[in-house]
Amino acid sequence: MPIRLLPPDVADKIAAGEVVERPASVVKELLENSIDAGATDIRIEIRDGGRRLIRVADNGGGIPDDQVTLAFARHATSKLSIVEDLDHIATLGFRGEALASIAAVSQVTLLTRPRDQAMGQFLSLEGGQIRRQEGRGGPAGTVLTVENLFYNVPARLKFLRQPQTETGHIHTAVSHYALAHPTIRFHLTADGRVLFQSTGNGKLLDVLIALYGLEMAEQMLEIQPPAEHGAPEASALEASVTVRGFVGVPALHRATRSHIVLFCNHRWIQDRSLAHAVAQAYHTLLPVGRHPVAVVLLELPAGEVDVNVHP
Repeated sequence: MPIRLLPPDVADKIAAGEVVERPASVVKELLENSIDAGATDIRIEIRDGGRRLIRVADNGGGIPDDQVTLAFARHATSKLSIVEDLDHIATLGFRGEALASIAAVSQVTLLTRPRDQAMGQFLSLEGGQIRRQEGRGGPAGTVLTVENLFYNVPARLKFLRQPQTETGHIHTAVSHYALAHPTIRFHLTADGRVLFQSTGNGKLLDVLIALYGLEMAEQMLEIQPPAEHGAPEASALEASVTVRGFVGVPALHRATRSHIVLFCNHRWIQDRSLAHAVAQAYHTLLPVGRHPVAVVLLELPAGEVDVNVHP
C-alpha cells in the first residue's frame, strides 16, 4: 500500500481518540476552557451520563466573532505563540486540540459573546463540519452544547459504561476542579437533578463541605504554613513552593488512597510518590490497610513544571 496523507475526517477521528476517551473527558476540556476564559460561574448539565447531552455554560470572556470558526480548527489556541511559551505554561488548556476533537465525534452548538460586543455568534457543527453560523443575542460568556457523543464512532460508543458510571466520572472531574478553584462557582445537574454545587466564595473548606458533607469536613485540619523562625534553611526552589489544603484527623480514614487528592498549580495530578509522602505522615497513626483523607494543593513556579504531557 503506498504512503499517503490521511483524509481530514480520518485524521480528526484519530486525534479525537487521544483527547476524548469518555464524556468526562469532554467535561474536563470544556471546564478548562471556561476557567482559562476567566469565568466565575460555570454550569454543567448532562443527560444519560453525558452520552446524549453535555452543556457547559460560563460567564467568561467569550470568543470574538472573527475567531469563532478558528476555535474549532486543529492546533488553534489563544494561549501559546512561540515555542518558549511551553517552558512556563500558566493555563490549563494549550494544545488547541479540544474543540476540534470534540466536534469530530459529536454534534456541537456554540453560543458565545464577549462583553464588549453587542451581538454574539451561534455556530452549529456535526462531525467536525460547520453546518450553520449566524449572529445571535445571548448573555456574555459561552454556552457549548455537545450532543450524541460518538454517534459516528459506534465502537467507542460501545466502550462506554452505564450512565451511572459515566455520571460518576463527570462528578469527580467537576468536584476536583471546584477544589482547585474555590473562587469559581460550579453547578452540576444530571438528568434534571442537582449533583454538586459550590459557592465560589474562595473558601476551600466550603467546597469540602459541599463535596464530603459537614460531618466529614469538620474532621479535617487546615495545613498551616511553616513558622518563619526556627525553620531549616531552604533552597530557592523550596522557598518558592507553597503547600496548602486540608488533611483528615487520624480517626478519619478510608480503605483506598483515592481520598488523597493532589493538585499542582491548580491542576489535578496523580503521583504515587506524593501520595506516599502524605500517607507516611500518618505512619503508625492509622490501622493497617487504611489510608488518610487529604486535599493538598502545591504551588510552584510554572517554569519548574512540565505539563506538556499526553492528555
